[in-house]
Amino acid sequence: MITFCGTCDCGCPELFLDDAAPPERRVVLTDDFGQRVRMILAQLKVLVDDVKDGALDKVVTAVV
Repeated sequence: MITFCGTCDCGCPELFLDDAAPPERRVVLTDDFGQRVRMILAQLKVLVDDVKDGALDKVVTAVV
């Protein structure tokens, strides 16, 4: 399990693998409101690669 932030007690977003889930729902990403997104490991890899390539930089820069 990976907790993003973790410096507070607000229910920080988390990423983990649910080994009991079917492969297409194994990767679980929760937000600080308890909502969940489930995906396959290949989708997570694409997401991580896009983040590394700066895809989210445009979104964050537009908001800030």
